[in-house]
Amino acid sequence: MKLALAQLGIEAAAVEENRRRAEDAIATAAAKGADLVALPEIFNVGYFAFDVYERLAEPLDGETLTRIADAAAEHGIGVVAGSIVEDLAATETAQTPAESGLANTTVFFDREGRRQGVYRKRHLFGYDSAEAELLVPGERDTVVEFEGFSVGITTCYDLRFPEQFRRLAEQGATLIVVPSAWPYPRVEHWETLSRARAIENLQYVATVNGSGEFDDATLLGRSTVYDPWGTTLASSDDQPGLVTAEIDPGVVGGVREEFPAWRDRRH
Repeated sequence: MKLALAQLGIEAAAVEENRRRAEDAIATAAAKGADLVALPEIFNVGYFAFDVYERLAEPLDGETLTRIADAAAEHGIGVVAGSIVEDLAATETAQTPAESGLANTTVFFDREGRRQGVYRKRHLFGYDSAEAELLVPGERDTVVEFEGFSVGITTCYDLRFPEQFRRLAEQGATLIVVPSAWPYPRVEHWETLSRARAIENLQYVATVNGSGEFDDATLLGRSTVYDPWGTTLASSDDQPGLVTAEIDPGVVGGVREEFPAWRDRRH
């Protein structure tokens, strides 16, 4: 399978421009032969635009995700739709963790633009961030079957919680996609944690980050695909662009059979 990571340039609160960039990235990924493309965290509003979260929140069937679903169907490509700020009270087409409030929500669309999975960020960042004050945490893990892979979804800060990745692995996940808005000061954490999650679970990990500057933060970029040995298959710099890598679901089973860590675990 060919996986693409769309490292979008994201502008705070510039929803229409950000949507168009996402649609263009989906079209470009499909033209390059990608089977699946992933978008960054809060790609339509901008993660650090906390002051407009409530005003620009949308339900699952709002304009942003409807357009992403249409783009997936038009180009025949699966899409991990990055995440958006979801208005839980306005969502009527899926179970929500609360009757009202906001969530950091990623949706998986298949090649026909059908919604196959919804993931709401479980771990909300409280350090120098308003996310934990503004959002409702998710309650469920998400694993979607696609092109021979069992695809698990986490979001950004979730990288710091290895038990979530282990739980997904135990549910059969062979690829974890991590939409993110990771800032510059913690470069070493971004690289080390992502590689560690791949190595300790012997699975592919794909981290897709945004690119751009906000009032008090600069997004890191450096979207990367790691194989189950922790080897970097493809990576970007800090500029907008598309990262692609060929990945094989059979590799995960082979590595787990070859290397004893998966068998030697003690719960």
